Amino acid sequence: MKVVVQKVSQAKVVVDKKEVGKIDKGLMILVGFTNNDNLETIKWMAKKIVNLRIFPDESGIMNLSVLDVGGKILSVSQFTLYADATKGNRPSYAKALNSEEAKKLYEIFNQELGRYISVATGIFQAHMEVSLTNVGPTTIILEK
Repeated sequence: MKVVVQKVSQAKVVVDKKEVGKIDKGLMILVGFTNNDNLETIKWMAKKIVNLRIFPDESGIMNLSVLDVGGKILSVSQFTLYADATKGNRPSYAKALNSEEAKKLYEIFNQELGRYISVATGIFQAHMEVSLTNVGPTTIILEK
């Protein structure tokens, strides 16, 4: 499982000119799954994300989590995180989990995040337009 975490002041997802997910302050995450990902992986990742201390405290030091600052999460599925472009110029997506299994894990992952925090989402396998304002900028890549 691979997740790109971005600290944002706002983020939204639009599908077919309709806004389907939106947050103000919080985390915009891009989520990809690969073979061998399971419930244990999902639980570890969800807990890691909500407790990741990347928001500034009163001294300006990144010492607070999204939970500490009352933020939200916008979760967007993105199989292209498992692109491999080491050979040639057209990426291979062979390491990405098949869409049927990935959709199940994505839904379980968002439910697990929802145990901790408010979660907005995109639409799995839809053509999405994602916009955000990255604060910092702060971007962290997590993989398990």
